[in-house]
Amino acid sequence: MVKESKKNKYQELRKAYQQIAMEESKLSYVLLPALFALPKSDISGICLTWGLIVMVMIYSVGHISGAHFNPAVTISFAVFRRFPWSQVPSYICAQLAGSLLASLTLKIMFKITPEAYFGTIPTDSYARALVAEIIISFLLMFVISGVATDNRAIGELAGIAVGMTIVLNVFVAGPISGASMNPARSLEPAIVMGKYKGIWVYMVGPIIGIMA
Repeated sequence: MVKESKKNKYQELRKAYQQIAMEESKLSYVLLPALFALPKSDISGICLTWGLIVMVMIYSVGHISGAHFNPAVTISFAVFRRFPWSQVPSYICAQLAGSLLASLTLKIMFKITPEAYFGTIPTDSYARALVAEIIISFLLMFVISGVATDNRAIGELAGIAVGMTIVLNVFVAGPISGASMNPARSLEPAIVMGKYKGIWVYMVGPIIGIMA
């Protein structure tokens, strides 16, 4: 029993480490394009980068942790009994830690100018940004639910479907809100850079959209 308990604890710690490493890797690639202050006309490159890295990470680590990458997705799965509540705190802590490490890494490696801020700030009114975040977060969770949780769906296509959804969401909502869809993706860069303008939009919008 003692050996089994130690083995379970080791597996939990290993899983938490993998979560942190995966989140840091994903967000490093997701946030990197913003550092080069690409003009709006080049948003297609940002969309493709974001969608492709999420797709690759889903196929790479989906079998290990489910590839949530998003506290709102984890909570939503738990609410609808697709994920055990007992693992929610460790998943969210790992997601936040990974996002924080990614943000710190980029801040250390690059000279961050105001134009190249890699967080998310509403470019229009808070109301429009909030509505945009709710809509795109709902669409993202709708696709995730359809391809990743329905036993009738083809799970092998989950990465492609989710990745393409993110590409479209960023293309549509990027110029309005930055297309966060993920509280961790917005909160940790804001903490690292000390920029909290409109941060509540990215805490409330994705949670409402994903839970809907």
